[in-house]
Amino acid sequence: MLHFAPDEYAARLNRLMVEMAEQKLDAMLLFAQDSMYWLTGYDTFGFCFFQCLIVKADGEMKLLTRSADLRQAQATSVIKDIVLWRDRAGADPSIDLRDLCDEMGLLGAKIGVEWATHGLTAANGRLVQEKLGSFATLRDASDLVPALRLIKSPAEIVHVREAARLADDAYEAMLPLVKEGADEGELLAVLQGDILRQGGDYPANPFIIGSGPDALLCRYKAGRRKLSAQDQLTLEWAGVKSQYHSALMRTLIVGSPLMRHEELFAAAHEALLAVEEVMRPGQTFGDVFDAHARVMEEHNLVRHRLTACGYSLGARFAPSWMDPQMFYAGNPEPIQPDMTLFAHMIIMDSDSGTAMCLGRTYLTTTGAPEPLSRLPLEMTVVG
Repeated sequence: MLHFAPDEYAARLNRLMVEMAEQKLDAMLLFAQDSMYWLTGYDTFGFCFFQCLIVKADGEMKLLTRSADLRQAQATSVIKDIVLWRDRAGADPSIDLRDLCDEMGLLGAKIGVEWATHGLTAANGRLVQEKLGSFATLRDASDLVPALRLIKSPAEIVHVREAARLADDAYEAMLPLVKEGADEGELLAVLQGDILRQGGDYPANPFIIGSGPDALLCRYKAGRRKLSAQDQLTLEWAGVKSQYHSALMRTLIVGSPLMRHEELFAAAHEALLAVEEVMRPGQTFGDVFDAHARVMEEHNLVRHRLTACGYSLGARFAPSWMDPQMFYAGNPEPIQPDMTLFAHMIIMDSDSGTAMCLGRTYLTTTGAPEPLSRLPLEMTVVG
């Protein structure tokens, strides 16, 4: 059930070991499901409970998890040594983690910890600090594996391209249904269903769908409505293959676009093209944001734009498909080849109640970025 060849996982482990040596770490405590999946293939949503992958500087790995995930780890990963902590009244798995670290000879070691992850709640983090803080020297290494995941291997890019195809196909399957009286639930069912039908996966966060006033929202919310004869529909969705995401964003118009829609689309289109011009080596994530912000300012839209305009994408798990590396002001992260980056131009004019969003995912190269979607960059208007 592995999505990659064994030598791909071996290469990733080697990259991690090199970085650990650079940072003089004797071991890593991986709590992020994204890190475990990238390194070993381990695929589960069991990270909502306490689990940890210990990786020593010499490459030895042990997974501490619950009995419910034993077979999950055996079936989906290259992990050979799996240790279970037992569910029971008063259980404290951080003690099991300390004992396991002791068995691995890590007393007094320098250990990097992934503190900044949804895979480690604040309560469990306190337990880890209490039980291991005097056992070893703990360092925050939350950014170590995400930095390695940022650059995609050729094998990963294959999955990303397939995710992009799934996103395009799903949109094209849904589009004929967008009309007066269409139910948002039906549109969402086709958009998600087509991806699943073609062998794709659930996304790491729900698709965004909102019409009318809700077209100005940037998050999924419960509740459905039917489209009016004159309406606006904002969608953000992603094709997903082997947990790799390729996202898209659009605001569609039902009926006739308002003049404000046309003004906002012109700005969004111009800003996306400006972003493409700087999404290349020699520039930074902050430079990408600045290109977006400059166009928005020229169109007098500073009040109606967001303070970030995209982020890295990859193999991610709930609650978000967003990688931590984002396009915002001053971010020094350099653009490098073989990144998969989602740029979204989101304009929400609350004064007029008008929305306009335009976004797609790119593969960076040694020159201009390659758009992974085949969908045209035009305002979609349906009767």
